[in-house]
Amino acid sequence: MDFSFLFQSISPLTISDLFHQFAPLTITGLALGAIYGLIALGYTMVYGVLQLINFAHSEVFMFGTFAVAWVVVFFHGTSSTSQGLFSTLGLLAICLVAAMLTSAAIALLVERVAYRPLIRKGAPKLIILIAAIGASFSLSEIMGLRDQIVGWFGLKDNLSNYVSQARNVYSSPITIDPHGLFSIGNYRVTDVDLLTIGAAIVMMAFLDQFVRRTRLGRGIRSVAQDPESAALMGVNATRVVQVTFLIGGLMAGAAATLYMIRIGTTRQNAGFIFGVKAFTAAVMGGIGNLRGALLGGLVLGVAENWGAALFGTNWKDVVAFVLLVLILLVRPTGILGESLGKARA
Repeated sequence: MDFSFLFQSISPLTISDLFHQFAPLTITGLALGAIYGLIALGYTMVYGVLQLINFAHSEVFMFGTFAVAWVVVFFHGTSSTSQGLFSTLGLLAICLVAAMLTSAAIALLVERVAYRPLIRKGAPKLIILIAAIGASFSLSEIMGLRDQIVGWFGLKDNLSNYVSQARNVYSSPITIDPHGLFSIGNYRVTDVDLLTIGAAIVMMAFLDQFVRRTRLGRGIRSVAQDPESAALMGVNATRVVQVTFLIGGLMAGAAATLYMIRIGTTRQNAGFIFGVKAFTAAVMGGIGNLRGALLGGLVLGVAENWGAALFGTNWKDVVAFVLLVLILLVRPTGILGESLGKARA
């Protein structure tokens, strides 16, 4: 079969532009992929323990983005301004804590309402997956109806800065102005780039060591590998599942903070596309593998940027998912196909 038509839109000029813009496309792709990777850690953790996909994890991330925006409004007000990263580090630290706590709370709520009752009743996995999808849509709609919800309590006027235009794009009043630090090729690497990529790597490394070396981490791995044997050894499976959702929520909150630093806007369905991409990254890297989740995110982010440069921005999602299919055809378990339960101590 002749596939030459796929490459007819790639002109020599386009390829030349890709090589010329290789450094900026790669570094910004890594930064975007780092956010994908942090969200993917939540998918990987839950799948590794329960062999289920938490489809509500995208909304866990979305709630974190709103937590960041609302903290900025609370401390700064609604007047728009542009500031450097280092001048806002104190406020961003508060945003990070708020986002991680908010996302963790939503993740625990999802586990308590949508997962635990069905797991205790021995429901089929398909039913649990449907419940997770229902929780995802419910959380998204709750955020989209926040103006009406606070109106029931007569607080709409008092909270207008937080609930107005509930279904429209909600912007953070402070825009982070990146500051160039050093050059790689023809690209000036910024402090925001380094923060995003560095934070993702540090958090993944910390989580990886936590799962491999701590007592609770060993409990997570034992439940992931053999739940029945773990129960006989005294491991509290319910507590392990709670901790798994908690950790996934914390990582999603961190990703939400980095997302708001780079993007600065959110809305009630902002988690959908990022959730799909993060799940893709988890599968690409090897679902159930912590290091694979971050690696898959980085590869996906770079592939999107390169694909957008070659074929146009409308094709970047096509390139990303075609790459996923090609990787799985060659290696069905993903790039790093070791499961969470087989993680080496």
